Amino acid sequence: MSDWCFPIASALDRRGTPCTVFFRDDDAGWEDRRLFALLDVFARHAVPIDLAVIPSALTPMLANALLQRMSRPGPGGVGVHQHGHAHVNHEREGRKCEFGPSRDYAAQRESIESGHEALIAAFGSLADRIFTPPWNRCTADTAQVLRDLGFDALSRDVTAKPLPGDAIAEIPVAVDWCKHRAAGTGTDVLGARIADALADERCGIMLHHAVMDEADLALLDDLLPLLRGHPMSHCAPMTDLLPGICRAVELPDAAL
Repeated sequence: MSDWCFPIASALDRRGTPCTVFFRDDDAGWEDRRLFALLDVFARHAVPIDLAVIPSALTPMLANALLQRMSRPGPGGVGVHQHGHAHVNHEREGRKCEFGPSRDYAAQRESIESGHEALIAAFGSLADRIFTPPWNRCTADTAQVLRDLGFDALSRDVTAKPLPGDAIAEIPVAVDWCKHRAAGTGTDVLGARIADALADERCGIMLHHAVMDEADLALLDDLLPLLRGHPMSHCAPMTDLLPGICRAVELPDAAL
């Protein structure tokens, strides 16, 4: 075991019940070569990964490549869900946001519905009804749109403030891999953050393949077998965190 993983192993050893761990990789549609390299690592260790796909950036070539991977039998697997619409900022001031206060319910619904239709056309019912907003930010109108369109869950950061109004299930991420792997921080900060997050019932780890390099993939080669093999860790797709949901799997015509 690599030294940076020892705090993670120790955190798991201290648990009395397994922690459910999931990986969400954002910005599928950008940097396909790096995406495939990341998916190869997860496939090698049979650990599931969920891709937040930018609908307007999804090409037929990428969709077909992902469908091929999604159809492979065995443990692990690839899930896909919606990541905004175009991943563009609509705010003139403040923090970047595609679904922020500058856009009302109608504008947000048009974008989300259009993106959802694109993913259904590409992946059929293999497209999970989960929504990850770009930059992990959105408004109460976003949540209302998602409820009205029949989405199952919203995925933001664990530190995000609760949205007002009727609740929608949330599957938050707790670890920002690339933030804690920033230049000059080494691996100690990342290992400590993952170890801290493993104290909770769930631990979501957010990746951004477009800015990850070979060193990041090597670290995942260290981490994934530990998480998959430890009795106090359960690696799961995000849909497993939605109790009572059963999805019927139908491939779109393009995959037949």
